[in-house]
Formats: sequence, structure tokens, C-alpha cells
Amino acid sequence: MATTIRVRQNGSLLVEGDDVKLIDWNGNEYKPANPQKFALCRCGHSKNKPFCDASHKEIGFQAAEAAPIPPELTAEQANQAPTPGAPENADK
Repeated sequence: MATTIRVRQNGSLLVEGDDVKLIDWNGNEYKPANPQKFALCRCGHSKNKPFCDASHKEIGFQAAEAAPIPPELTAEQANQAPTPGAPENADK
């Protein structure tokens, strides 16, 4: 499985993959409970940094950046794209 990093709407960064390593600035490796799927804090309020502990929900974090719509898509096609926050993208 290729590594993906999913930006969750107003939430964490979900990292998924078979061979993912998370390394700090000193070269030390973090050991997440599930190394194939973990969430990274984006709000800065987690008590378990760099991992998400859902603090973003308590503080009302809002940073709903989304990737730009490719120019070859029509507005109608873009409106049919999956909605951020839909069950498959539900926040931690």
C-alpha cells in the first residue's frame, strides 16, 4: 500500500501506509501504536504530540484547506466529488 496523508477537514492529518516512518529532528523514530495508520496533530493542542488526541474538537479548530480543483473538471463534476467530513473522512 502506498503511503497517503489525508488532510481531514478541521482535524488531524491521517497517515496510512505499509512502510511509514515518523522521525524527529534528532533522527529518533516515533513508535505509533499502529504504524500503518495514525493521526498527526494539526491544531497544536494535543497532549500527545505529534499524535492527535482529538483536542481539535474541544477547541473548535478550523483550518479547512482543500486541494484545488483540477482545471479539467467542470463545476458540476467538482460538486459531485466526495464531501469533506463524509463518513469515510470522519475525524478521529
